[in-house]
Amino acid sequence: MFGAYVYEKSSAEYEKNVLLIDVDGLEEKTEYSAYFSNQGFLIVRYENDLIYRSKIEGRVKSGLEKILLIARPGIYIPYDVQKCFRTTNISIAEMFPKLNASAVKEDPDLDYDLLTMAYRKNFSDLSSYKATKDFIRDSVRDKANVKKYIDNLCGELETAVGNAKNYRDWFSVSEKKASIHVLAEQYGITVDIEDLCRPFIDFILKGFGKLSAEMAGDTPVLVSRAMDYMNDHSKKFLIIVMDGMSEFDWKILSRSFDGIRYDHSHAMAMIPTVTSVSRQCLLSNKFPVELECPWSQSKEKKEFIDCAKSLGYAEAQIGYERGYDADFGPAVSCAAIIINDVDDMVHGQLQGRTGMYNDISLLMKQGKLIGTVRRMLKAGFDVYISADHGNTPCTGMGKLMKSGVETETKSHRMVVLKDFADKDAILEKYPGLIEYPKYYLDKQFDYLICGIGGSFDAKGEEVMNHGGITIDEVIVPFIKIKAVDNNG
Repeated sequence: MFGAYVYEKSSAEYEKNVLLIDVDGLEEKTEYSAYFSNQGFLIVRYENDLIYRSKIEGRVKSGLEKILLIARPGIYIPYDVQKCFRTTNISIAEMFPKLNASAVKEDPDLDYDLLTMAYRKNFSDLSSYKATKDFIRDSVRDKANVKKYIDNLCGELETAVGNAKNYRDWFSVSEKKASIHVLAEQYGITVDIEDLCRPFIDFILKGFGKLSAEMAGDTPVLVSRAMDYMNDHSKKFLIIVMDGMSEFDWKILSRSFDGIRYDHSHAMAMIPTVTSVSRQCLLSNKFPVELECPWSQSKEKKEFIDCAKSLGYAEAQIGYERGYDADFGPAVSCAAIIINDVDDMVHGQLQGRTGMYNDISLLMKQGKLIGTVRRMLKAGFDVYISADHGNTPCTGMGKLMKSGVETETKSHRMVVLKDFADKDAILEKYPGLIEYPKYYLDKQFDYLICGIGGSFDAKGEEVMNHGGITIDEVIVPFIKIKAVDNNG
């Protein structure tokens, strides 16, 4: 909604190249550029004249692409560069001239999509501080306004799912789905959109094995290529792995990132989406079949250090720690921090997604993650934040008494079989199971994965879990925060 509003205000529909001077840092708050991207624009952040001349100018002059250039206020942009673009200042005051900009700015939890929807229906002058505050309370956050907006989003989601053909389309679907769930939980509105995203499972079953060949400038695509990606884009970097963090969880945690410039993309977790497999892949540049111990985390630190060494880092330049208080010496330039909070919440959750919303909101207000990020940026690290997998609500189908390979005691969404004779009996007992095609996995085993909403927990038990191939488990946030953009 807000992205479409910015698109409209900038006349981007009629322009090849658009320059937005982002006065109030609205891109970080709203990620409005995603709408431009969906309309075929290449998104570029203007850093300085030298980088523009070397990397962007030729593409602009070729006229083969539509380009959105986003710049901070006060940054020098040569006149000849400005002439190539339709320039628009993007600020709260200019986007919402009938409101009091100060009253809008000081509300850190304000949803700009809801604001835009309510504002478009307003014809009164609300420029006084009190009038704007009353408008936000009575109109923007009115449950009827929110419900209508969620209904619109659900319609957009259905269309997006129907049109999704590649991983980027599904990244967009994942983000829209998460936005719906966050708003629904925040305002106590019931939504049921799990089955709507069932075609994602078909995409995974047919296409996941081809994703290793995909190359992108804004994401490693698969978490197993994250180390290569970070090494290629940063001289000194840190990856914070938020175990179990879904796009839903990130949307809540990111509310504490006001004032931080970051780029938000996504990546695909490795399947099965259990910690031992996907996190080791994220930290090692390996596929599951290449891991020394794929079903145990005992070699995780070693896998990370070996990977860092293969990228050219000496032992003294490598750091691996756990927890928000992690610290590294001045020699370290390739580091990882593992945070288990979200996954602990998932496995102890008794209130489903509502409970996750409440628990993650509390974690966000405590400011632990943003505190660590600020400290690491100050130490000169480019900070990347991602996850090994997400999570999804499930209802127990009955506990599985099985013989096979034990994977992870906390994950009840999948089973790995070494005794193929057991497979037919399990499939017959649990008809919702999916036989996974073994992409990137050891081919001597069979892999059975629960479908949407099912788990090997006590029959009828409502839990949060992971291990499967739903969109909430597989697509995880991939956040890039450059030190140079945030240190003064």
